Amino acid sequence: MSEMQNIEIDRIPPSHPGEDVRELIEDHGLSQYRLAKALGIQQTRISQIIKGKRSITADTALRLARFFNMTPQYWLNRQMNYDLEMAQIQSGEEIAMAVKPMAEVPAAL
Repeated sequence: MSEMQNIEIDRIPPSHPGEDVRELIEDHGLSQYRLAKALGIQQTRISQIIKGKRSITADTALRLARFFNMTPQYWLNRQMNYDLEMAQIQSGEEIAMAVKPMAEVPAAL
């Protein structure tokens, strides 16, 4: 391994989309309870999303988008990007070692 590959990179942890929800409710002076009622969902769902313990589903994305006048794609893209970053952090190196690009795989497999 080269010297550059041995250097541990200090990464900023990925931002869960729940942080965006938290910022929006704070900016608009809402409580988690009030947002949950407005969305027609349980307060625990909002609380878990804000804590990063629950993903934003398509259903939740539709509700948040409608309420905050945004697109559901925004919410789903934020969740997908978070999930990909977490997978890269947790399994990226292992996958890179275990899975070879097609160009490096002998044709006679």
